[in-house]
Order: sequence, then structure tokens, then C-alpha cells
Amino acid sequence: MSSKLNESQNALVGMTVGVIEVLILQPFNYAKNMTQQQQKINLNPLHWYRGVASNCVNMGSCTMIQFAVGGKLKQTVLGEHVNRRLSLKEEMMCGVGAGTVSALVGSPLELIMIQQQRTGGGTLQTIKDVARKPMNVGRGFNGMAVREALWCCGYLSLPPQIRHYLMETYPEQFPNNNAARVPAALLGGLFACYLTQPFDTIKTCMQGDIERQTFGTFSQTAKVLYGQNGLPAFYRGATFRYGRMVCAVFIMDMMKETMSNLMFPEAMAA
Repeated sequence: MSSKLNESQNALVGMTVGVIEVLILQPFNYAKNMTQQQQKINLNPLHWYRGVASNCVNMGSCTMIQFAVGGKLKQTVLGEHVNRRLSLKEEMMCGVGAGTVSALVGSPLELIMIQQQRTGGGTLQTIKDVARKPMNVGRGFNGMAVREALWCCGYLSLPPQIRHYLMETYPEQFPNNNAARVPAALLGGLFACYLTQPFDTIKTCMQGDIERQTFGTFSQTAKVLYGQNGLPAFYRGATFRYGRMVCAVFIMDMMKETMSNLMFPEAMAA
């Protein structure tokens, strides 16, 4: 998200970047979801991309909202001082706000994707199955809201701050943005993964069990998971998720600048 672009421009860049990230990293997402639910991972690549259309809509929509809302929040915080660099606290606040808003759209879409991965059904049939009980639409929203708020901090707020710090403190080792992008992605992914993992596991288990045979409410699901294996139960699939998040932070941190400059060169040059 850029403070130089308006809401529509940020939204279009965000949607493009989100879809690109999903198409590249969907297998990581599939493996993570199956591991969290203690389901067998199928080695057939066709299984890896089950629900990819829903996930493209999910990530495209969420990233679009995150870029648009985050960009607007940055503009509001900066006010007339458009060339000022945001502080870490300001960046984090913008990221939290953008992520929380995006969960309103992302949670139902991710529910459809997870159900498709479990059942192998088509998108329309899965939507019909979920819609039989309207209360299912909001299932897992609390976990999604916390996850997206912290995830936005990990890929939108932290990498620019880390890159600037490295380039200013160690100019010989990190002479430009590209040189500092890898450590920024590693640290941003680490933050986004391990702080959000318990909330993501609870959300995934709830959305995978819409029949509520094992997992009930958010707190009930947390109790069941803790009873199964203590704290490690909340970190099932963390390896796959961290791998995906490091790659995602790197891709999205690079692509948001690249796509912004390609799509709206005049606005970025202003």
C-alpha cells in the first residue's frame, strides 16, 4: 500500500499482488490446512490446488481491501506531511486496521476454500452446503480478524521499517532495497507466522468442522486443541505456514512496489 496512490489504485495493486501470491504458494496453504486438521496430505498436485479459485478471490479481495484501507490510513496519519516516513507504531496501527477490516470478506471465502479442500466438492456446491446454516458464514471470524491484523503488520508494516533500518545502519552490506528485502522477509514472516499461528489453527479447525462434531465455539475449540497435545497443538502446520509466509512477504513486498510503478507510474513519480 502506498500513500502516493488513491484508494482505487491501491485496491487494484493489492488485488493483483494477492492473486499472484496465491497462484505461486497454494501448495503451502494446502499442506498447512491439512496438517492443522490432522488430515492426510495427498501428493497429487491436483489436490494441492483444490479451492484455488476461492483462495484467489479471498486473497485478491483481502489484499485489495488491505492496500486500500492501509493506504488511506497512511494518508490520514501523514496529513500534509506526505514526504515524512511513518514511525513503526504508525505503520503497525495502519496494518492492524487494514487487516481487521479485510477479515469481514476473507473469513467466509476461506471457509469455502477449506471445505473444498476437505470434501473435494465444486465451488457452487460447497457454497450451497455452507449456506444451509447461515450461522456458518461467520464461523472462525474472530480468529481470522486477529490473524489478518497481525499478518498485515508482518507483510505491510514491518518490511519497510526493517529495510530502512538495515540500509541506514549497515549501508555497505545493504546498499539498496533489493539487498535488504530477504532479511526483511525472513523477519516479517517470522513475526506474522508465529504470533498468528494459534489463531489460524483455531480458525482452520472451526471452518473445517462446520458440523461442529469436534470443534464448537472459538473458546471450545481452543480447549479441545490444548487437550489434544497442549501448546504444540496450536502450532500444527507452522513449518509449512512459515515457509509460505517468508515467500509471501518477499513476493508481496517486492510486487507492491513493482506493480505500483508499472500500473501507475505518474502517481508514484509524484
